[in-house]
Amino acid sequence: MKNTRTLRTAALGLGVAAVAATALASPALASAPAHATDPSSRPTIVLEHGAWADSSSWDLVRQQLQHDGYAVLVPPNPLRGLSSDAGYLSTYLAQRTTGPVVLVGHSYGGAVITNAALSDPHVTALVYVDAFMPDSGESVGSIVGSSTSALNVADPSSVYDVVGLSDGSAEAYLKPTVMQEDVAADLSPLQQQTVIADQLPIALGAVSEASGIPAWKSIKTYSVIGTHDLVLPEATQLQEARRAHSEITLVGGSHLSLISKWRQVAAVIETAAR
Repeated sequence: MKNTRTLRTAALGLGVAAVAATALASPALASAPAHATDPSSRPTIVLEHGAWADSSSWDLVRQQLQHDGYAVLVPPNPLRGLSSDAGYLSTYLAQRTTGPVVLVGHSYGGAVITNAALSDPHVTALVYVDAFMPDSGESVGSIVGSSTSALNVADPSSVYDVVGLSDGSAEAYLKPTVMQEDVAADLSPLQQQTVIADQLPIALGAVSEASGIPAWKSIKTYSVIGTHDLVLPEATQLQEARRAHSEITLVGGSHLSLISKWRQVAAVIETAAR
């Protein structure tokens, strides 16, 4: 284990993801592995989920990657704020991985990997899937606020259900109609209901945290962009990806391309892992 590496944390904000869960039908995987190379030489692939989700949002992608012979880890994202979320991922990498690593982030998870990856010198590539790619000083909230996102509204109560906690903090859920119409529009009705029911809240304070030094400035990046994404619009994702000199793949998906276009997403991750 890489116990001697220095942990670093950084801060940023908010994003959206959702879960595939057991209610989702599992389409047949490809009939043969994508690579003929020695599996021991391949990197470990670490999948970071976004807000309003859990690790099961990656289920279909994970199954394909494992079928193709990759070691895959899907850690929990605490969703408490990115100084702490990035710190958690840094510790996870230090204690649970050896050798090369490909980090993959969906939505808010992209902000997490942006701030965590520099803690691990073994990270060889970053993959962003409908994800935030903040620069130093940017927050996820500021990125949403300068875009045509469905979450960029004058009245936040029209998209969020906010729950106050006993310690004085608060956390947010997405309203069911927002999840169904803006986040998961290209999923089946059953998938949409699963996503709505299983969402995990994110701490409100995560929205305004400023990002630290971005890992995409020094690590090779790939971007999968859903052209029908209403949460993080295509134009915003393209601007971020071009700034990071990412290899860009466009897919005809919603903000949940990791579910609706999982085959294409898995293929890009495998390209990054070569």
